[in-house]
Amino acid sequence: MKILLLGSGGREHALAWKMAQSSILDELYIAPGNSGTRKHGKNVAIDPNNFSAVKDFVLENNIELVVVGPEEPLVNGIADFFNSDPMLSNVSLIGPDAEGAQLEGSKDFAKAFMKRHNIPTAKYGTFTKDSLEKGIAFLRGMNAPYVLKADGLAAGKGVLILNDLAEAERELTSMLMDSKFGNASAKVVVEQFLDGREVSVFVITDGQSFKLLPEAKDYKRIGEGDTGLNTGGMGAVSPVPFADAAFMDKVHNQIIVPTTKGLKSEGIHYKGFIFFGLINVKGDPYVIEYNCRLGDPETEVVLPRLKSDILDLFEGIATNTLSERDIQFYDKSAATIMLVSGGYPKAYKKGKQIYGLNSVVDSLCFHAGTRSDGPSSVTSGGRVLAVTSYGKNIEFAIKKSYEAIDKISFEGMNYRKDIGSDLIK
Repeated sequence: MKILLLGSGGREHALAWKMAQSSILDELYIAPGNSGTRKHGKNVAIDPNNFSAVKDFVLENNIELVVVGPEEPLVNGIADFFNSDPMLSNVSLIGPDAEGAQLEGSKDFAKAFMKRHNIPTAKYGTFTKDSLEKGIAFLRGMNAPYVLKADGLAAGKGVLILNDLAEAERELTSMLMDSKFGNASAKVVVEQFLDGREVSVFVITDGQSFKLLPEAKDYKRIGEGDTGLNTGGMGAVSPVPFADAAFMDKVHNQIIVPTTKGLKSEGIHYKGFIFFGLINVKGDPYVIEYNCRLGDPETEVVLPRLKSDILDLFEGIATNTLSERDIQFYDKSAATIMLVSGGYPKAYKKGKQIYGLNSVVDSLCFHAGTRSDGPSSVTSGGRVLAVTSYGKNIEFAIKKSYEAIDKISFEGMNYRKDIGSDLIK
């Protein structure tokens, strides 16, 4: 099978690593890829949002399957582009159409979808520039903390959690009137704060049936003890001890089944991954957010625990036979620690040479923000590397990842030293 994988981050490196293990893979191309993905296939300089360039490459190279890593091409309608072009009719694509991708592309769409299908989530209101006064009144009727979410994609930066009412009113005004997050905040969702422990749950679906992947817990804040600014994610662990059988049974029945049935009942064409960002509130799950793709850095901790051939599962999605496919997991824990550029998530420098990668033999190094400089790898993003290790339990996996990190260096390298510590007794 000839495959094109779209994307350039740690998620895509983990996908490339996993697909390269498949017995049915013939050729793998990654567009645009990074310094790590070149070990598993051929990087090609194509922008995933340039659909006509993607089409030309697919046709010229007889690509049979396109796997979409990031959310932006999905929200922009790459699946619709493929489905509507007769020349691409024999090419399968892993990812939902634009309407399905609105689960991530519009917070308001997602909240209204959950309300229609009785899926547990926080109470909310949606406001625009014209209804700012109603939004402020809505805030004044709530208790702190106040949660403000830009409706559209804002590169993970569009969510504010504020303890002061006056500050919340100022931020809501700035988001709506001053376009603080650009077009993403033309609408703002204001919602009730839920106090609990977060967990990420993933399924793959062919639109008829679904398979559950291992769950993970990620760590968003830059500083130890979950302090400081939000980031794209500083690490993750899997499995998650508090996501026990009783909790996951509620997730299955109250969230996953109503979501997949709801998509089907509304005629939404959904083939690919659904990410459920959940919070465990006194043993009950609530949806914080949906994503229309795998999470990052969760992918780097979940895919190493997947024993099954991922291309067999993708083939099941493409042919609507996912229910007939077997899915198995390794009975061991995994822990991922992100190495980030100095200054991230604010301004940071690029082009710093990375040393010690070849010294890491018992852990996996997934490249997130790197590029090739001859045979070397240099930094090209805020989140640079995801170091993942296995262990008989989370504690051992975490210990191994930190031991591997001691062998790696680049100028300004930063990382959290407490990933997973809240889960260790």
